[in-house]
Amino acid sequence: MRTVDGRVAGRRGQATRQKLLDCLSEMLSSSPYRDVKVIDVARKAGTSPATFYQYFPDVEGAVLEIADQVASEGAGLAELLAGRSWAGKAGWLTAQEFVDGFLEFWRRNDAILRVVDLGAAEGDKRFYKLRMKVLNAVNGPLADAVAELQSKGRVDKDVNPAAVAGSLVTMLSAVASHQKGFTSWGVKQAELRPNLALLVHLGITGRKPTK
Repeated sequence: MRTVDGRVAGRRGQATRQKLLDCLSEMLSSSPYRDVKVIDVARKAGTSPATFYQYFPDVEGAVLEIADQVASEGAGLAELLAGRSWAGKAGWLTAQEFVDGFLEFWRRNDAILRVVDLGAAEGDKRFYKLRMKVLNAVNGPLADAVAELQSKGRVDKDVNPAAVAGSLVTMLSAVASHQKGFTSWGVKQAELRPNLALLVHLGITGRKPTK
């Protein structure tokens, strides 16, 4: 771990750096990204702006560091689909556990993922790459699942696995980022998850789940 000027940060410096990131993450959950100032982050962390600048060039640089950490964590979403069956009752369980894990990951990292989405939507390639790193973790396995079922004659040959997977992932990310908004439509979280799992199961298998 190095400082901005290239020096190797010791254990104490690494702890300070992480505290700054933790405080920034907390602030992003209640303040718009562009309203967060270096002095505010430093004050919350109990240090000075000069210390902040030892580790990050600016707030955006620190935000990208947090986003990179979250994106690396998001790569683990692939484990929700690794070696799972989409046949029979097992397929329904796969869909449910996948949706639960995906929504939980998004809920846990909601603040930084909102910033990533905003940056990607504005055309910032750095944020776009991080967003795709998260989504690609599940896009590939979903496409592989459709292709495998297709090879066994369980999914129509005209179906494009990549198109199906991409559509499902896009839907999931949109729903995940709008979870709180569903309450205004009278949809409870307990109702959202099974219905979303149903859509995923139908998208992958083309059939209603066996419950």
